[in-house]
Amino acid sequence: MTTAALVRDLGVALAPDRVRAGALELALYERDASMLTGQASVVCFPTSAGEVSAAVRVCRDHGRPFVPRGSGTGLAGGATPLGQVAPVVIVTTKMNKILEVDSEQRFAWVEPGVLNLDLSTAVAHLGLHFAPDPSSQQSCSVGGNVANNSGGPHCLLYGVTSAHVLAMEVVLADGSVVVLGGIDPEPEGLDLRGAFVGSEGTMGIATRIAVRLTPLPPCVATLLADFSTIHDAAAAVTGVIAAGIIPAALEMMDATIVEVVEAYVHAGFPTDAAAVLLVEVDGLRGGVDVCTSDVEAILKAHGAREVRVAADAAERAAWWKGRKSAFGAIARIAPSYYLHDCVIPRTRLVDVLDEVGRIASSRDLVLGNVFHAGDGNLHPLIVFDRRAPGVLEKVHEAGRKIIETCVAAGGSLSGEHGIGIEKREAMDLVFTEVDLEAQKWLRDAFDPEGRCNPEKILPRGGSRCGDISSLPPGAWV
Repeated sequence: MTTAALVRDLGVALAPDRVRAGALELALYERDASMLTGQASVVCFPTSAGEVSAAVRVCRDHGRPFVPRGSGTGLAGGATPLGQVAPVVIVTTKMNKILEVDSEQRFAWVEPGVLNLDLSTAVAHLGLHFAPDPSSQQSCSVGGNVANNSGGPHCLLYGVTSAHVLAMEVVLADGSVVVLGGIDPEPEGLDLRGAFVGSEGTMGIATRIAVRLTPLPPCVATLLADFSTIHDAAAAVTGVIAAGIIPAALEMMDATIVEVVEAYVHAGFPTDAAAVLLVEVDGLRGGVDVCTSDVEAILKAHGAREVRVAADAAERAAWWKGRKSAFGAIARIAPSYYLHDCVIPRTRLVDVLDEVGRIASSRDLVLGNVFHAGDGNLHPLIVFDRRAPGVLEKVHEAGRKIIETCVAAGGSLSGEHGIGIEKREAMDLVFTEVDLEAQKWLRDAFDPEGRCNPEKILPRGGSRCGDISSLPPGAWV
């Protein structure tokens, strides 16, 4: 069937003005926030589970794959439309209602297009919040958080998205609608909710999500420590955790990031520091006071030049704005960036950061480090101008070496960004052929015909090859 017929049938299932196939719309939705591009045949914008189901059934009738997409803030190409036939992109941003809030049982039913921060803002008057807090929380959607099992600074203490999702209404690849999980403490049956969270849109489209709401802490203290070497800062991270203290957040920024963030946000960061740690503790007043004192002593014992405690909510907010603005601030250096997402044991931070620095410098690349230090979730940030001849090849080669270094140190491929296209050909660095086959069986159980977000996560052909060579021509732009 032709694309025109596909557009016509989708227009009947939804509404003609929410089905787009113009060159501009297709170009806008050919990629997410990664550097990976694909090609869509049609983009559509459902407003209900019924319309999502109808759109999926039209795709099935026309033999078209489909790609679920939220706000498009993903960094691993998970929402990039790929396939032997150009897929339909089903965008859930218009499904943005908070449907129900139960303050007594502390959960909310929301549509997938609800923005992460908007949910916390909406329930703040009840003394509650949605604990996962990606740096993109002002723009990323809850549906996208579910797809990638997103993390964030405060997930060190509170856990990533999977710890905060109770149930989901899901449209499967054949258009049928099911509910996975439940709000009961122990839902019956297999934990298919747990299988779906983090599946990156390869098992269906979530249309309603029951999320756990967490009480706002009664007391919060935020500390800012600066160091003359990144080694001292990394050792301080290990020292805090080794003392049995699990802060709500423990973030690191190196000199490159601190300098550009301070020029951009004016958060009050010391620009002569080699590294800065942002540490937050929360809980009851007495415990917070003791923990703050202990953390301050540990940071100083590991070489902190100065440790400041935020004087008030305004200063705390300024520091966090600086931390969460890092990825926008680096545009002051160059227009493009490549952000990695590997996880390593905390005890290997010093060694791995040294090697990551060597990988970048040997290729004349500018590198900054800003990451969730408390749980070893590294975010090496390579800053470059993609228009420069040969730079993309160097950037991608460096990225591959960073992955190999982290895995060799006992780490894993992703802490929160997902595998998508970016890391799919590196999956066998961590998983055996048996592991990958088991993952394929699970995926096939949800989507036997492979129509849902094809060519993501699992390596092509069951074996690893070069990251670039496995992608469609022009994908890295």
